[in-house]
Amino acid sequence: MTMNRLGKETSPYLLQHAHNPVNWYPWGEEALQLAEQQDKPILVSIGYAACHWCHVMERESFEDEATASIMNEHFINIKIDREERPDIDHIYMDALQAMSSSGGWPLNMFLLPNRQPFYGGTYFPPQKAYNRPSWKEVLLAVSDAFKTKRKDLEDQASNLTEHLHQSNQFGMETVNKLLPKEEMFTQAQCDAMVLAIMGQADKEWGGFGRAPKFPGSFTIQYLLRYNRRKKDDAALQQALLSLDKMIAGGIYDQLGGGFSRYSTDEQWLAPHFEKMLYDNALLTDTLCEAYQLTGNRTYAETIAHTLAFIQREMTSPEGGFYAALDADSEGVEGKFYVWDLEEIEAVLGEDAPAFCAYYDVKRAGNWEDHNILWIPVPPEKSDSLEALMAKCRAKLMAVRNQRVRPGLDDKILLGWNALMIHACCKAYAALGNKEYLEMAENAMACIWKKMKKPGASLAFWHTYKQGDARYPAFLDDYAYLIRALIALQEVTGELDWLRKAKDLGHFVVEQFGDETSRYFYYTASGQQDIIVRKKEVYDGAVPSGNAIMAHNLWHLSIVFDNKEWADRALDMTASLAQSVTRYPTSFGIWAAMILRIVQGTKELAVAGAGYKAQMSEINKLYIPGKVLVGAEADQKDMPLLQQRTQAGKTLIYLCEDYHCMKPTEDISEILNLI
Repeated sequence: MTMNRLGKETSPYLLQHAHNPVNWYPWGEEALQLAEQQDKPILVSIGYAACHWCHVMERESFEDEATASIMNEHFINIKIDREERPDIDHIYMDALQAMSSSGGWPLNMFLLPNRQPFYGGTYFPPQKAYNRPSWKEVLLAVSDAFKTKRKDLEDQASNLTEHLHQSNQFGMETVNKLLPKEEMFTQAQCDAMVLAIMGQADKEWGGFGRAPKFPGSFTIQYLLRYNRRKKDDAALQQALLSLDKMIAGGIYDQLGGGFSRYSTDEQWLAPHFEKMLYDNALLTDTLCEAYQLTGNRTYAETIAHTLAFIQREMTSPEGGFYAALDADSEGVEGKFYVWDLEEIEAVLGEDAPAFCAYYDVKRAGNWEDHNILWIPVPPEKSDSLEALMAKCRAKLMAVRNQRVRPGLDDKILLGWNALMIHACCKAYAALGNKEYLEMAENAMACIWKKMKKPGASLAFWHTYKQGDARYPAFLDDYAYLIRALIALQEVTGELDWLRKAKDLGHFVVEQFGDETSRYFYYTASGQQDIIVRKKEVYDGAVPSGNAIMAHNLWHLSIVFDNKEWADRALDMTASLAQSVTRYPTSFGIWAAMILRIVQGTKELAVAGAGYKAQMSEINKLYIPGKVLVGAEADQKDMPLLQQRTQAGKTLIYLCEDYHCMKPTEDISEILNLI
């Protein structure tokens, strides 16, 4: 079987296309130079391994000899895994949205030989359908325009490229630095954000907005944190309703644990079945906060079930976490997860009626002639019913394990791993299960060993697989990594993690900072293969690296008394504050930053021989946005741990802006003060 140039790649998505008759290249010097030498337009086709429509377009068009010959004759064809090169994906997705105000994957973008985009779209069918031209028609029309209307295309491309540069100009307005932070950030802003969120809330099924519904973990988290200081029953109930409905829904794998990417309907019944590492990390984070706030056992069980899934199916022998599980198996979406009534009756026998009533299993199916297990009406809980359901689930799980599994995207991405390390730390803090701490420490060891570039520099690689690390890490990777290091220090009491976080903070400021010394570019300085350095501020499926950096700089500025970093964090947040207040569901991590500033940061220092035990007691409490450090002896480089020790005692100090209350040995006193 012939192979194109993708055969040497490590990305499962690129390898899926290695046997296509299309002469695909990976993004790189060879393809880009060829386009210039032959003066041909470039087709960049971007997708990812768990993407359903990407597979459809491959089957219909990229595996078709006649289509491939048109592509090979008229274009230099480049395949990109958006998870390996999010920097390129951002640029061309922005260009598509500017052209057509829609986006998605697969993203098929046509570029001039100089890499400037001039036309694009998402999925194109093999024959004209859905009001879309066929892929062959598009190819021939673009090729013809390139030959006969070159000047028009060049004008369009330079306009689009100019638009991409312009969209980076946000946040340049001056912030009045003379205002005290109490006037820059107010409770009124926090209240306004709750109003805006509640305006989008689905009061019946939870979540925000209409179908398709995404988990919205940042928004839920904001409502939980807001409620800690300002009791608002409606806001709290909305946050908990959203979690409860997801946990009972088909978006949650009732047998195996773990969440799918989103629900195609308003009731969380029918997911898009791909399971991404980042969603499971972010939802675990949020569930930990909900558990700490409410003590509800269901949240603890869901955390345990989800992390058991991560350990079983998403953890590499080296300790890193895999990127994703596909939606499809045997070419059919959801096939691995759905059930027919007859199958369930055959496996469960006399227990089947009770199970089917509990999980809404019907003879005709509840989704496309099959059944997705979900709990539309949670029954009265009883120990005997729970035990019966657990027994039934175990039997069905054993049968499901015999099925053909969905494809696994087994690359290890730095940023997504850092998100999951953070979630494991929070789960260990909330639930005290040592396994979660081991998961976090093993993954961090894997990152440090396999993904850090050799030598003294703090540069990391973005992706790793089986001994092969590639692509310089991006802002998100570093931002999430710093946050994970901070979390690891809080749960282990090892201050070296914090010192590493500080060193990485300096590296990010140096390599990624923009000209205004306010925001950060997505790519490091000196990267040659992109037409524009983008700045990303929206909190989308994953948090904005800029938003996470604002939190990181704020946190580290308190630990190391770095006023410059504190000012930068306030500056970044202040210049976006109006947009954040107006559209909090698009800026969830920024919203949390404003709330953190308004509510005040609790600084907790524990000094003395028993500091680790006391830190782990503090970690069980719900104190979002806290700074927690501890040590047996004084630390020269950390003001919170200077002149704190008293012989024979382990003391807890509660401070704000370095003003400390009288220290105590009793944790309950601290709780009362908070």
